[in-house]
Amino acid sequence: MTTDASPRPENRALDSLRPVMIETGVSRYAEGSCLVRFGHTHVLVTASVDEGVPRWMKGKGRGWVTAEYGMLPRSTHTRNNREAARGKQGGRTVEIQRLIGRSLRAVTDLAALGERQIVVDCDVMQADGGTRTAAITGAWVALSQACAGLVEQGLIKTNPVTSPMAAVSCGIVDGTCRLDLEYVEDSAAQADANFVLTQAGGIIEVQATAEDKPFTGEEMDELMRLAKKGIAELCAMQEAAL
Repeated sequence: MTTDASPRPENRALDSLRPVMIETGVSRYAEGSCLVRFGHTHVLVTASVDEGVPRWMKGKGRGWVTAEYGMLPRSTHTRNNREAARGKQGGRTVEIQRLIGRSLRAVTDLAALGERQIVVDCDVMQADGGTRTAAITGAWVALSQACAGLVEQGLIKTNPVTSPMAAVSCGIVDGTCRLDLEYVEDSAAQADANFVLTQAGGIIEVQATAEDKPFTGEEMDELMRLAKKGIAELCAMQEAAL
């Protein structure tokens, strides 16, 4: 591994996650819920079960999992207007909530879910980089809780969640590959990437972009190695939280 050119915040090792906490059962009404903290990035996640599916899915014997994502007005250094006040969602919001939905459906047996929908809401309370990856990691926990509840109630026979799954960011900063970037690193990165992987290392989605100059295949391999290490640790934390 390349020697770090500059110290990370809190002198974190290149292959270390920020302090991560997952607190479950934070909503008394939602079928699944958690508050997930990746350092100073905090996301509240709830999963709600609807006994019905979108009109275009009726009669197919399959369920649906979808997600909504938003940042609270003072989740960043300055207040942002609510998107509802603007009259429409921004492109970044739409992209992230579609990513969350795709990631959850990749590890959900929709036939086993039956003709019902689970809506996962991810609200960023405080942002310091990696909001989408924290949201996905928490969304899996909330979805798993909601599905386990359906089994306990006898509404479905087996839990439709097929595999543990989490997400983490990686990037190249000062010429070094780093795991789980916070904002000061992400804003200075020569390249950044988001990885959504199963616990076994199966690839659900990878988003990788050069911000400065093209990066090499060897660097991409190192980013993937870091991501697999981080996601294995995150999946263990998810299971412990449940």
